[in-house]
Formats: sequence, structure tokens, C-alpha cells
Amino acid sequence: MSASPRETPVPAYASPYRIEAHEGPQTLAELRAALAVVDPVELTAFTAKFDAARFGVEQAAVITHARHLVALRTRPEVTEAIRASLAGETELMSADDLWAELDKGAA
Repeated sequence: MSASPRETPVPAYASPYRIEAHEGPQTLAELRAALAVVDPVELTAFTAKFDAARFGVEQAAVITHARHLVALRTRPEVTEAIRASLAGETELMSADDLWAELDKGAA
């Protein structure tokens, strides 16, 4: 039995700083439903931006932005990182370290 797209194995290196293709909403209907839960105003804004975007790159950018928004508002590791940062329980990452971390996933 083959794995469905929702059961795709997670890669060995999954960066907490990136949204992989298999993560989060996978269709416009799923994305709209997730945005409605996050904030109905965000859903309205997404719909307006998506409807105004040209086919191709512009629509892809609107979708990517919305998927990032859903991830930032719903991932427990993001909530915990914000909590720890506000409580002074974690050290901030330098911009150079952040870029180095992001470059790992580009290889």
C-alpha cells in the first residue's frame, strides 16, 4: 500500500524555520478553513489578495504567505519559542546564525 500525500514521511532533516511541502494545508479549501480558525479577518484578507493576484507566481506567493501565517499561529513549537523568549528563558540567535541555519535546507 502506498502512502497518501498526507502520510508522506518527514525528511530526516526538518528545519523548524521552514514549512515543508507536506506540512500544513494542502488545498485552497484546507487553507481557507485553517485561516478561518486562525482569524476570520485573515481569511478575508487572503481571499482579497488571492483574487487580485495574477495566475502563477503572484498567486503562489499569496498562498505561501498564508501557509506561513497558519504555521506561525498554530505550531506548538512557535508558541513555546515565543513564550520562552518573552520570559527571557532563551538566547536570541544572531542574524548570521539564522542565515546559516536557513542555508542548511537549501542544499
